[in-house]
Amino acid sequence: MELKLVKIEKPEMTNFILGESHFVKTVEDIHEAMVNTVPGIKFGLAFNEASGRRLVRWTGTDEAMIELAKKNALALGSGHSFILFLGDGFFPINVLNTLKMVPEVTQIHCATANPAEVILVETEQGRAIIGVVDGSSPTDVEDEKEIAWRKGFLRQIGYKLG
Repeated sequence: MELKLVKIEKPEMTNFILGESHFVKTVEDIHEAMVNTVPGIKFGLAFNEASGRRLVRWTGTDEAMIELAKKNALALGSGHSFILFLGDGFFPINVLNTLKMVPEVTQIHCATANPAEVILVETEQGRAIIGVVDGSSPTDVEDEKEIAWRKGFLRQIGYKLG
C-alpha cells in the first residue's frame, strides 16, 4: 500500500466537484441533472470506470471543461470516482443538492474553486480517494468587521439573510 498526492490542475477561479459513484450510467445521469437544474450550464464531467473496460467516461457542454475533467480523472486514477468542472459563472451551490440526488452518486468529497490536492491510497488492485486538501489552513478567527464583510458579500451575490 502506498499513499499518493494528486494536485487538481485547473484555472485559479474554476469550480469543481469531486465525488464517487457506482455505475457507468453516472455519466448520463449527471449530465441530465446538470442541464435540467441550470439551463445553459457549462460543464465537463469525467468518470473513472472501475471494472469492465476501465475507461475514463466523459460528457459535458464546454470543451475546455471536458478536457480538464478528462485530464484530472486520468491523473487521479481512482475507481468509480468522478470530477465535474463548472464553467465561468456557474457554482457548486447551484447544482450540489441535485448532484447528491443522482442515484449513482455515493459520496461528494469536495466542491470548491480553491487549490486542491487529493490524497489517494494505491494498492495492487487500484486507487481510492482517502480525502481532499481544500485550500489552505485558517490564519485567525473572524472579528465583527469580518462578519460584516461576509454578510455584505452574501447579500451582494443574492442571498437574503435574517
